[in-house]
Amino acid sequence: MIKIGNIELPDFPLLLAPMEDVSDPPYRRLCKMHGADMMYSEFISSEGLIRDAIKSRMKLDIFDYERPVGIQIFGGDEEAMALSSKIVSTVNPDIIDINFGCPVKKVVCKGAGAGVLKDVDLMIRLTQAVIDSTHLPVTVKTRLGWDDSSINIDEVAERLQDIGVAALSIHARTRAQMYKGHADWSHIARVKNNPRITMPIFGNGDIDSPEKALQYKNEYGIDGIMIGRAAIGYPWIFNEIKHFFKTGEHLAKPTVADRVEAVRNHLTWAMEWKGERLGIVETRPHYTNYFKGIHSFKPFKQQLVTEDNPQELFAILNSIEQAYAGYELA
Repeated sequence: MIKIGNIELPDFPLLLAPMEDVSDPPYRRLCKMHGADMMYSEFISSEGLIRDAIKSRMKLDIFDYERPVGIQIFGGDEEAMALSSKIVSTVNPDIIDINFGCPVKKVVCKGAGAGVLKDVDLMIRLTQAVIDSTHLPVTVKTRLGWDDSSINIDEVAERLQDIGVAALSIHARTRAQMYKGHADWSHIARVKNNPRITMPIFGNGDIDSPEKALQYKNEYGIDGIMIGRAAIGYPWIFNEIKHFFKTGEHLAKPTVADRVEAVRNHLTWAMEWKGERLGIVETRPHYTNYFKGIHSFKPFKQQLVTEDNPQELFAILNSIEQAYAGYELA
């Protein structure tokens, strides 16, 4: 049993990574249905929360059926991080997570996300400010370092644990790598094997199949895996990995009908949460991933991304299910 504060997770939990424009409540609900053990919100700007920015406030929405769930914040100012953690605490998530890993330029330029990897002392001050401002367990997601010449994850892990961080998720790339190149999990294994480290260590980066998940579990000894890009449009990956761990066999791949059902749910829940118009528009980018690998799908996709009427959208989804009845994906 893995514990984060008072939260108990199963042995070797599978976590849905926080992803901007992906891990919102409708998608988290789907991932929970398909085996995710813990999930995180999209990352939220501490300054945005303080300014009462509508989009930032919406990201605070969590629901009991998705617990345990963490809300992730980012920022480069101690006072803003402290105040935003107090705001987050009022909605009672299970965890507050701090993002020290986002490599995107507009975040890094503000001295936040992976930008903090250049200044470990600042990282510690920011984290301490959050810990001191909440009763909730505080966790951190970060990267190996700024670049190959400044990998500092060993120091970061020890210092974060020393001030009370409850768990650490490590993306096995540097900021300079962005999302390219090889994710080097040997650095994560070194942190996990450090006798000083007692908090759970979760690995992230390049896990896209049950085989790889099992290989990395056995090879690197981490406490669990966080899955990001491989879960986009494919929430089934969590149960596929769990089934493979237990049996050594693969679950049957989701059929087109399964994918249509996931899209129906996603669209329905998005409209319920965001309102009809916004729910329709913000679900559109997901269709490509849900229906990836299906031959001759372009005409259907064009219909899905241009239609504004919910009834018509559901009719298109019915047509897709009928058109591909019996179709087997590779």
